[in-house]
Amino acid sequence: METIFANTLLAAALIFGICGAGTAIAFGILGGKLIESSARQPELAPRLQTQFFLIAGFVDVISIIGVGMAMFFIFVQPFHV
Repeated sequence: METIFANTLLAAALIFGICGAGTAIAFGILGGKLIESSARQPELAPRLQTQFFLIAGFVDVISIIGVGMAMFFIFVQPFHV
C-alpha cells in the first residue's frame, strides 16, 4: 500500500510540474505573439487582445483540469487495493 501511495504522490507531483511548466510556456508564446502581431498591425490590437484572453482561458482550463486530477489521485486514491 505504501508503494502505491508513494507512486501516486510522485505522479501527482509530475502532473503539477507539467501543468505549471506547460501553462508558463504557453503564456510566454501567446503573449509574445500578441505583442508581435499588435506591433505589425496596430489597428487589429483590440481584436487580437480579445482572442488572446479567450485562448488564455482555454490554457488555464487545461492546467486546472490537470491539477484537479492530481488532487483526485492524492485524496481519493483510486488505485488503493
